[in-house]
Amino acid sequence: MGKPGASGGLGPSAKRFVGKSVRRREDPRLLRGDARFVDDVDLHGQLFLSVVRSSEAHAHIVSVDASAARRARGVRLVITAEDIAAEVPLEQIGYHEVYPQIDDYLHPVFASDRVRYVGQPVAAVIADTPYLAEDAAGLVEVTYDSLPPVLDPQYALTDEAELLFEGQPNEAVRIVKSYGDVGGAFERATHVVKGRYVVGRHSGVPMETRGCIAEPDRGRNQLFMWGPVHTHDCQRLIAQVLGMPLANLRMKHVDIGGSFGVKGGVFPEYIMVGWAAMHLGRPVKWTEDRLEHMVATAHAREQVHEMTAAFDADGMLLALTDEIWHNHGAFIRQAEPLVSDITVGMVPGPYRVPAYDGLLHVVVSNKTPLSAYRAPGRYEGTFARERLLDQAAEQIGLSQVEIRRRNLLTTADLPFVPGMDICFEPYHFDSGDVVDHLDKALDSAGFADWEQEAADLRAQGRLVGNGIGMLMDKAGLGLYETSAVDVDPSGRIRVRTGASSVGQGIETVLAQIVAEELQVEPDLIDVIHGDTELVPEGVGSWSSRSTVLAGGAARQAALDTLAKAKRLAGEMLEANVDDLILVDGRIVVSGAAHEGLSLAEIAGRWDGWSARLAYDEPGLGAQAVYLDEHMNYPYGVTLVQIEIDPATGGHTLRRFVTSTEAGRAINPMTTRGQVIGAAAQGIGGALYEEFLYDESGQPLATSFMDYLLPTSLDVPEIDFFMTEDAPTPNNPFGAKGLGEVGLIAVGAAVAGAIDDAFGEGVITTKVPVTPETLWRRSHPNSDVDARSM
Repeated sequence: MGKPGASGGLGPSAKRFVGKSVRRREDPRLLRGDARFVDDVDLHGQLFLSVVRSSEAHAHIVSVDASAARRARGVRLVITAEDIAAEVPLEQIGYHEVYPQIDDYLHPVFASDRVRYVGQPVAAVIADTPYLAEDAAGLVEVTYDSLPPVLDPQYALTDEAELLFEGQPNEAVRIVKSYGDVGGAFERATHVVKGRYVVGRHSGVPMETRGCIAEPDRGRNQLFMWGPVHTHDCQRLIAQVLGMPLANLRMKHVDIGGSFGVKGGVFPEYIMVGWAAMHLGRPVKWTEDRLEHMVATAHAREQVHEMTAAFDADGMLLALTDEIWHNHGAFIRQAEPLVSDITVGMVPGPYRVPAYDGLLHVVVSNKTPLSAYRAPGRYEGTFARERLLDQAAEQIGLSQVEIRRRNLLTTADLPFVPGMDICFEPYHFDSGDVVDHLDKALDSAGFADWEQEAADLRAQGRLVGNGIGMLMDKAGLGLYETSAVDVDPSGRIRVRTGASSVGQGIETVLAQIVAEELQVEPDLIDVIHGDTELVPEGVGSWSSRSTVLAGGAARQAALDTLAKAKRLAGEMLEANVDDLILVDGRIVVSGAAHEGLSLAEIAGRWDGWSARLAYDEPGLGAQAVYLDEHMNYPYGVTLVQIEIDPATGGHTLRRFVTSTEAGRAINPMTTRGQVIGAAAQGIGGALYEEFLYDESGQPLATSFMDYLLPTSLDVPEIDFFMTEDAPTPNNPFGAKGLGEVGLIAVGAAVAGAIDDAFGEGVITTKVPVTPETLWRRSHPNSDVDARSM
């Protein structure tokens, strides 16, 4: 498709912004405290909503008595399932056609006959202040008849487990993906390696918790809403539940204080807020506290993998099988089973796997429901696969690096199209050489010196080890995105995009792309997003798709704007369009640069009167929809060196390198920031974060006293290595989505480094690895066997 600017006829002296490290335009307002988040939105006459949540993991509801709450001071309304007997619908992205039963597992706005997790909404109180609302919520009396909880995903599918949905199994969906002759491969294998690998339940904990505010216009039956992240998807689903025409629900933009996927969908609270606002005719606001966030937002991960691989005598992979239990919690919600689909599809990763058989059980349980969280499915599957490869290396007698080098994809394998789909798109790896990238990354990191250093320190009695994890991501999911470009006579240019700004720097990147096509400074470009009045159609920002899809739409809108500018300039300058070129934001006659018009001048001249006389649309601008039929597949490696303190079970990450093949980086500086931020989250999942429950289903991590996060003292200096050797042919930039690559292999690399440090052949098979686990492993004669932990 060519590089950006090619269609615009840019010459070698043109300004180039794509590929430059341009400072993020979002940062000044964030650093000055001028950003406007949902809790900053205050409206005249607003009321406040507080949610009454289940204190039981699994129970029948005997009664809900809200009489005392209704009499409490300042209370305007109490709502329960009797008022809103609705469920939150799933996004329509194709799974209903394949798995029609998924609607039997939807999340109700309010529990009616049964609660299925601690934190599930049972009622809501709307009052004059947030304090009065919360006090009155405490007066709502709910009587429960407890039922046995189901917590473990493998136990949930046994005959002994309680059924959570009457008449329905605890396996909501079964996903199967396979290709090649798996049976034949195992028959001729020299080595068969198997293991059970567990990724604990953790999730994103953004600085800003969830929130929502809705303002009704009763005279026009309209509702304005601030807070939901992916405004267009949320608009469609919320309007459906509230029974409103789509055009009557208008989503408004606010800054997002972190999402990482966990705030991306429609939550029951959004429905409550919208319904209450329309019912009362006044604005209603809800902001969750951290306790609510811990038990009710959206958890992630929690998978069990039972994986087996067949190898020949030389350590070459012949086949791979994986049976996966994915604990979705109490309900299926948002876009599920999307994460499960991605999980089982991405297990082979960047390896030459001739035959694969994957089976995934989508399991419901009495825990908080799941959603996507940065690198969903890839973090989990990569941990299992890379751990199995380390196990195989030990069994076969190869190094961690060598067993990977023998099995990674190279250009000789391309295109690699094994005949498997992921999220209804065929897996099609067509650009890159993973072995070449691995060797470059190892050389850049000086990994041979790491190995010598660790060996020398172990000889001194210190527990120091190195780990490696290979990664492959899928990016650019979602077939289309929208954009529009409008040139203002003042000289500023407005870009409207259907993507969402969730901290990834999309405003900066889109400004760079459009600035290059129109040859103006990026500072002259304003990027508008998240407002359905200004952007009536869009998809949003998830799955590392914004640069490619939103960028592709913005680029096309800019090119179409430029084409109109040349057409109009040709008439205004009485010149042949073919003789016009773009120089510094001006359309000039080739060879006569003094004869020309700026884009702003063209927009100003083409006012309503002038355009009417020509039967043309006034102004200068264009709209575009960018379609992308193929995902792209960035890959890379994460290298970790760890030292363990046997006295305390503490650890120090001595060295940390993560790499990626970017195809082409639009902004290397924001790319680096994305990768380092993701790596920090990977460290959290590997060593700190886990939502634990007791045997009755009560959550044990409801604050930062119990749910540990890596601090700035725990995150080491993270080195980032990037290559741009393999631009993807599937988009005009050659770019690959990079928002999640820094996270994917961290758990696997940390686990490998821990095993290398101990050096006694025990394979770490679960993350997070807690200090207690490390301490017990350092003291094998203690009363608890670390091998069982």
